[in-house]
Amino acid sequence: MKTLLLALVVALAGAQGGRGRGPIQIMTLSSPAWQDGGQIPLKHTQPGGDVSPPLTWTNAPENVASYALVVHDLDAPVSGGADDMLHWLVWNIPGAARELPAGISQGATLPDGSRQISATGPNYRGPAAPAGGPPHHYVFELYALDATLDVPAVGASPPQTRAAVLAALAGHVRGKAVFTGTFKRSE
Repeated sequence: MKTLLLALVVALAGAQGGRGRGPIQIMTLSSPAWQDGGQIPLKHTQPGGDVSPPLTWTNAPENVASYALVVHDLDAPVSGGADDMLHWLVWNIPGAARELPAGISQGATLPDGSRQISATGPNYRGPAAPAGGPPHHYVFELYALDATLDVPAVGASPPQTRAAVLAALAGHVRGKAVFTGTFKRSE
């Protein structure tokens, strides 16, 4: 459901071009910790300590007001209406930013004004795919926005906050980048 909603938001934003300001610009999101599609290092996983990875992005459109980052596990369906596991949602990242350092601190609101949540609270939740199955795919989606999002960091459940942020993106997406990693626990 959420993946479908996200695809719809991007499609509508692309068709509308972020309030009529042209097509969505393709950005590049990367990490020095692993190559796109590669294995996520242990330190950035639940068994390794839940240290958020360093992320950088390039080719951002002009006049970005804020960024939103959605990190989810495509292979982990969850109950309660969500279609996959939310590992990290950070929104209202300042428009001048071009990176998130490793080890973002826990807390609903960060010192730069960004807000964050995951399925388990106001923090990065690292991958934890079970050893008995195939590796899971963790998708990092970064959106460049022409506005900040008026979605509070506390007061609603993580699925409700995620839905509110995704709904607030509609009509404001100016650029997008996607970066993936895989992980499964050692046996």
